Amino acid sequence: MPYGRTRRANITLKITDIRITHLEQKLDPPFDAAWDPVPRTSFGATLVFVDTDAGLTGVGSGDTMVGFAAHAHHFIGQDPLRMVRHVEAIESINFHAGRFWPLEVALWDLVGKVCGQPVSVLFGGAVDRLPVYASCGELKAPQDRAESALALREEGFRALKIRIDPRSASTGIAAVRAVRDAVGHDLDIMVDLNQAWRAPGDTTRSIDLPAARRIAEELRELDILWLEEPLKGDDHRGLADLRRSTGVRIAGGEMTQTFGDSLALLEADAYDVYQNDVVLAAGMHRSRQLAELAKARNRTFTPHTWSNGIGLLANLHVAAGVGAGPYLEYPYDPPNWTPERRDFMLAEPLRIDSDGCLPVPSTPGLGIALAPEVV
Repeated sequence: MPYGRTRRANITLKITDIRITHLEQKLDPPFDAAWDPVPRTSFGATLVFVDTDAGLTGVGSGDTMVGFAAHAHHFIGQDPLRMVRHVEAIESINFHAGRFWPLEVALWDLVGKVCGQPVSVLFGGAVDRLPVYASCGELKAPQDRAESALALREEGFRALKIRIDPRSASTGIAAVRAVRDAVGHDLDIMVDLNQAWRAPGDTTRSIDLPAARRIAEELRELDILWLEEPLKGDDHRGLADLRRSTGVRIAGGEMTQTFGDSLALLEADAYDVYQNDVVLAAGMHRSRQLAELAKARNRTFTPHTWSNGIGLLANLHVAAGVGAGPYLEYPYDPPNWTPERRDFMLAEPLRIDSDGCLPVPSTPGLGIALAPEVV
């Protein structure tokens, strides 16, 4: 491509501007996410655009990027291909401000466009599609969840994740049992207790280790694939004890703040399944490093993806690059959480194929096609 020739002529590409746009979609009816203190009546998305002097623009999204404008000067004028430098700069800013990983997403989108390759290829190119699991977000009665699971099976999904409120665990376990009875072993089932962190304003305490152990032992009899976030995220000893004593795979790490925190969890052998979300927890480059380290220890990496369509694409490219698995999270819980709501900023929502897989876009970068009204 033309830019490749200019690089060989030692002409440096430069970042000329970083633009941030905030979008919001009203939700009617509301979405009653299991981890939210109150039902959502709107869904926001922040888009990050990185412009260059060659006319190429990278696009990212994920977290809110609140307060980033004061730090943009650390990147403007820099070569966008210096990714290690940019990751370290983001980490230094994050220590004082917030999670600005959507900027890294936009930079990788830009790097892929410069190289003429999908970002997944730059991350290793292990696979070009991944099986997904339907990640259900609402708490539903056992019969309702069983009917939902049957519908998911008909749509081609191979797995689903069910949320349980550990303070009414018997109802949640009954929902898992109803699903297992309805689908047999046609679908893998994961369970999420959402105990590792709290949404703003939620002061509910996490359950303790004995309570988590009782839930895990009951779920083990239902042959779940993993139990997600059964304890506080910094309870390394409790998590390691739970996975050893119950024989149930334990998953978590989606909102880990730093790469060092992720390494500490790995050293403690706290999880079987590491789930760093690349737009929320330590970014794409660091998540790739964590994935390789986890795999070297015979542990699994498969990222959390609950943001929006662009965040899903960023996680998909990293996961496909390193060969993550066995599934990728696909937020989907109709009728209140659909691809149209999740991906409202995209020209077309991301959908699974007939085999229950999410294909990796083959276009350079992340393959983001924004809706015309967003552009």
